[in-house]
Amino acid sequence: MPFDEQTTLASPTGAALNLYVKRAKGKPRAVVQINHGLAEHAARYARFADFLSMRGCHVFAHDHRGHGFTRAPDAPQGRFGSENGGDKVLADVTAVHDLIAADHPNLPVIAFGHSMGGLIALNFVLRHSSRIHAAAVWNANFTAGLPDRLALAILAWERFRLGSDVPSQLLPRLTFGAWGRKIAGHRTPFDWLSRDPAEVDKYVADPLCGWPASVSLWRDLFGFIFNGADDANFAAVRNTLPFNLVGGEKDPATDGGTAVEHLASRMRRMGFSNLVSTIYPQTRHESLNEINRDQVMADFAAWLDGILK
Repeated sequence: MPFDEQTTLASPTGAALNLYVKRAKGKPRAVVQINHGLAEHAARYARFADFLSMRGCHVFAHDHRGHGFTRAPDAPQGRFGSENGGDKVLADVTAVHDLIAADHPNLPVIAFGHSMGGLIALNFVLRHSSRIHAAAVWNANFTAGLPDRLALAILAWERFRLGSDVPSQLLPRLTFGAWGRKIAGHRTPFDWLSRDPAEVDKYVADPLCGWPASVSLWRDLFGFIFNGADDANFAAVRNTLPFNLVGGEKDPATDGGTAVEHLASRMRRMGFSNLVSTIYPQTRHESLNEINRDQVMADFAAWLDGILK
């Protein structure tokens, strides 16, 4: 089930991107470019990549800056960059997309992202929608309300007091910590990720997962959120572009999926006519690692079949 290839791609940002590739079994019909979430890495998507390869998709998935085995001079673990980290992340995504386009110029590309990766994928779409065939934005929260503005104020205070390149002391408590406490009778601090204890245990045991993010990385993430929360930024995106939105009814990171529903409602109001939104009952944050993951992946495959006709 592992990826077929692991290579290093030199990005114009100066990053050496750790890139995984899974080749389609049989005649290829599309490429899925995966963007992973915060404090994890692309290798965790090997099962999903194998599933997609069996259905005619090449899969490209890289570790973002400050994650996994990607290396950049200004981005140790937990940091996107010393300055303009969000822009550098999107430039890295574009570098992978350029490689895909060069290797497979005649195949449609689907931008896929989970959680933080969903923030990144949608921001990539807002800049480069003409380059993709469809987008899947899963378990991402673009609700830029008062709590988000308070979080930015906290980060500004931490940056003044501690600097940008150290782990935030308060944001982990307000996010990962708070989400963990919302799971009644939780066994670990990360039970909010999935109802499958084996998947949670793998995350907890993985040294490349669960680490604290820097003040600057959190600020970059809120930049993605506020960009995606501004309807004006969707003006250049064709309203026929297929979108697949997924959330979990018991996911505290998206307020029980309501943030996903809010994004879907906004986009429909803006005229996006080819949008599918699914909130899976009882599921938590990592849809691809939930106990109903077979159904989740089957539904995604059916959506792919529909948009690739």
